[in-house]
Amino acid sequence: MSERRTAYGIKWAGPVVLAALAAVPAAAQEQPQQLTLERVFASPSLSGPSPRLPKLSPDGRYATMLRNRDSDRDRYDLWAVDTTTGQARMLVDSERLGTGAALSEEEMMRRERARVSGQRGIVTYDWSPDGRAILVPLDGDLYLAALDGNVRRLTETEATELDAQVSETGRYVSFVRGQNLHIIDAASGTERQLTQDGGGTVSWGSAEFVAQEEMDRNTGHWWSPNDRYVAVARVDEAQVRTVTRTAIGAEGTRVFEQRYPAAGTPNALVDLYVIAADGSGRVKVDLGSEPDYYLARVDWTADGSALLVQRQSRDQRRLDMLRVDPATGRSTILFSETAETWLNLHSNLRPLADGSLIWTSERDGFSHIYRFRNGRWTQLTRGQWMVREIEGVDERTGRIYFTGNMDTPLEDHLYWVDVRRPRTPQRVTEAGWWNDAEMDDASTRALIFRSNPDQPRQVYLADTSGRRLAWIEENRLDQNHPYAPYLASHATPAFGTIRAEDGTELHYKLLSPSREPGRRYPVFVQVYGGPGAGRQVTRAWTNPLHQYLVDRGWIVFSIDGRGSPDRGKAFEDAIHRAMGGVEVRDQLAGVQWLRGQDYVDADRIAVYGWSYGGYMTLRLLQGAPGTYAAGIAGAPVTRWELYDTHYTERYLGNPATDAAPYTASNAVAVDRIADPLLLIHGMADDNVVFENSTTLIGALQQRSIPFDMMVYPGATHRVSGEGREIHMWRTIERFLQRNVLDPR
Repeated sequence: MSERRTAYGIKWAGPVVLAALAAVPAAAQEQPQQLTLERVFASPSLSGPSPRLPKLSPDGRYATMLRNRDSDRDRYDLWAVDTTTGQARMLVDSERLGTGAALSEEEMMRRERARVSGQRGIVTYDWSPDGRAILVPLDGDLYLAALDGNVRRLTETEATELDAQVSETGRYVSFVRGQNLHIIDAASGTERQLTQDGGGTVSWGSAEFVAQEEMDRNTGHWWSPNDRYVAVARVDEAQVRTVTRTAIGAEGTRVFEQRYPAAGTPNALVDLYVIAADGSGRVKVDLGSEPDYYLARVDWTADGSALLVQRQSRDQRRLDMLRVDPATGRSTILFSETAETWLNLHSNLRPLADGSLIWTSERDGFSHIYRFRNGRWTQLTRGQWMVREIEGVDERTGRIYFTGNMDTPLEDHLYWVDVRRPRTPQRVTEAGWWNDAEMDDASTRALIFRSNPDQPRQVYLADTSGRRLAWIEENRLDQNHPYAPYLASHATPAFGTIRAEDGTELHYKLLSPSREPGRRYPVFVQVYGGPGAGRQVTRAWTNPLHQYLVDRGWIVFSIDGRGSPDRGKAFEDAIHRAMGGVEVRDQLAGVQWLRGQDYVDADRIAVYGWSYGGYMTLRLLQGAPGTYAAGIAGAPVTRWELYDTHYTERYLGNPATDAAPYTASNAVAVDRIADPLLLIHGMADDNVVFENSTTLIGALQQRSIPFDMMVYPGATHRVSGEGREIHMWRTIERFLQRNVLDPR
């Protein structure tokens, strides 16, 4: 269920927006058009161009990204922008180059793990370290695109090449085929198979299910800086429970025997080996005598002399940083992190040339940057705010660049701090925006991705002071923008705070139509509420679907309760061993606040959520009957025993040793559901499996409790596709009309 942090949304009002509004023709402002569902889900996207995976070339000369087409919002091609001239051009046309070959089941599931299952064309790519070419997987094969527009095909097989990478010097391209690791010499095209015994339950070089789904580790092999070695994970799923997953489609049903490590059951056995590039000298890494661990991260020191391996305990309360000799596999513990609840994994390790390490830790209650040198720690940032990601380290100037929320929990910014003289971090990006960043290898330039509630996502190139050097994607809200016809009725969110039962400050966001004195409005509560991701209250661009609801007279309201991220460990730890408790009460505090507003119709408050939000909808209906006029639960978890080990045990513990937190946190107390319920689920969902809904359906029917339901054959954890998305929201609208707006 873990939702990926895209950090591409953003929200703010500023000069760019005011200028854009001024540019809209007067007629358009005098005669506002109302959004329709057909337009919300049509192409081009109402949010304008939405580049994915923006990257800078190693030398900072080019900015590349996957850009969707005006004629097809879900098809992506590879584009490059020359940062010296601003000239943009398509490097790889996915329609012209693609074969249209059907994707393997494994590739489809990897796309589901990366949350790109509804996208077509190019979904990922990788710069060669020398900056001369880009590796592009497409339709199951691999291509090498040069900057002059020439594209060379590297593989042409019926099998799908997975987890493709360019080695650190650019000499090799590595990939997994047939559950074994292969490499191609990029110059000669010669292919070599490095492992031989992959097959059945054994695979080499790929991340296992929970690593992809929950640990944000999407690879299973790592090249050393000089290409002398490649570290390779060997995964054996023999002890993992086999479940039968039935993917019900519109034109038939497919049955899969899937290895799925449900909470409390055995995980895959993961070993790590070091292999020479020519396939010789395989050495097993000593990861300790306790076999039940997670291989969390693998990195190399700056000079390639050692591996840095993060080993996490099964209960996720301990993380050991191991230093490994690649020639012998011997390991020693450099340091350990511990927690009484759980440790959040991150990818903020930066090995420096002098042998020291830059690292982030939540040991003081908030995520901050530390330097580990000669066995001693130096804390570089501090305060009641969170460092999100280290974006770059300039060893020449001693600056560490990072994104975080030092200014406000509602905004993310790029900052820098001096590793030698750590003082108050300096903000690089403009206040009032939600930002993310990507820097070149030398940390001399940054791609800034930003948005705010009145400006959809923009991308620009900046120097280290934050000065904009060039627009990469201005996405200007002028009269030619897809959203221009609807600007006159655009609602800017209001932000504020309320107090939880214990006095904790909670942030809310409210979108409202133009209110008439004395009139009371229905409220659509959008909820997620889970840990790790899924925040609703940020100063980012608002989903046009919410603007559609506002056009139809709804107030749209969200609150980020305890358990959600970015507010410190204590704020998040409140759900430890108690999901469906404090975060439910925080949502109810939001409803109580709403009922105190003279413009809210207290009898017409509906709640909607997907995934953890679907779970929250059920818990809210069960925990407070009569509070909501109706609830819509999309792809909800109903029994946490059905969910995977790494996510679920992090918060609820191991049910094999203590089942009580699961019993208390499950959402199957259907006897307390007295309000109208609409249940929605994709029938091929392999994340929150359909059994979660069938369990709930059976319990509701057993007790003769009425409910509405809509299922989508072939849909996974996301119901995608223009036609199906329109159908789903038409279904939701009819349900709300019947049960909230006109219950008579």
